[in-house]
Amino acid sequence: MSYRRVTLFTGQWADMPLDTLTQKAAEWGYDGLELACAGDHFEVDRAVNEDAYVRQKREQLLAHDLDVWAISQHLAGQAVSDRIDERHEEMLPDRVWGDGDPDGVTRRAIDEVKRTAAAARAFGVDVVTGFTGSPVWSFLYAFPPTPQEIIDEGYEQFADQWSPILDVFADEDVQFALEVHPTEIAFDLSTAQRALDALDGHSAFGFNYDPSHFGYQGVDYLGFIDRFADRIDHVHMKDVWWADEPQRAGVFGGHLPFGHEDRYWDFRSIGRGKIDFEEIIRRLNRIGYAGPLSIEWEDSGMDREHGAKEALRRVRTTDFPPTDTGFEDAFAEE
Repeated sequence: MSYRRVTLFTGQWADMPLDTLTQKAAEWGYDGLELACAGDHFEVDRAVNEDAYVRQKREQLLAHDLDVWAISQHLAGQAVSDRIDERHEEMLPDRVWGDGDPDGVTRRAIDEVKRTAAAARAFGVDVVTGFTGSPVWSFLYAFPPTPQEIIDEGYEQFADQWSPILDVFADEDVQFALEVHPTEIAFDLSTAQRALDALDGHSAFGFNYDPSHFGYQGVDYLGFIDRFADRIDHVHMKDVWWADEPQRAGVFGGHLPFGHEDRYWDFRSIGRGKIDFEEIIRRLNRIGYAGPLSIEWEDSGMDREHGAKEALRRVRTTDFPPTDTGFEDAFAEE
């Protein structure tokens, strides 16, 4: 057994009924699931409107000795601060997409994320992982030249949209943990700090730490743990590979699908990329993180059920508890 509980993030399994996935996850040896608000895995509207729903959902999990310590609201969260277009229709519930008018989608996404805080509290969970979207991601490469005033306005818009949401989270005593990630308002250490500053350090805002989104960018993924030690509310275990030599498509991906042979980087099953998980565990121990390690399995070249089982074994082997004594204490006199 590992020191921390190991869960499976269900976002990449939303096509599979939860009954089927819970049975498989239990057979593989998981401690629980990070339930995505997708498919039939966790339905926010039912959780806040049907008294029996959360009890039945818990019973469904307990039947397989599985628990939940976080739910995911990545999809509706993305629509809060994004520039809405036809790409969002497929990933959003009909009640959020509506007629597709961007202003309406944004308003309904804000309401959906607020409801998620209440749903999490009803379910007995105090962390919601997710995305925020970004009004300034399209300005990432600064040409035509982008005045800093435009970026400043984008962060102000983000804060105006998310501060009322986070107030609801605070009232429900639930944390929103942003997965720092390209296309979000925070995608590295610099922008993570800028997002925190824009929110005046809102107490309900933290991070879902996923090193795979940092390594290929050249971002200090270990330093992130040290820098934001008091804001890491949840951890994803996902690996990433990047080439040692120049490729036809670089960091920006060349508009190629994941798994394409010309890509410079790709997500990999844990232990098959370049992330130093040994050091991550040591840093998490140092900051006192004792929450779950959630396997977000993404590997375009591997069968996902094989990968889910293999990833669990690797996390169990890599994780270990901290110590409150030094080895030299054995030599100390009474």
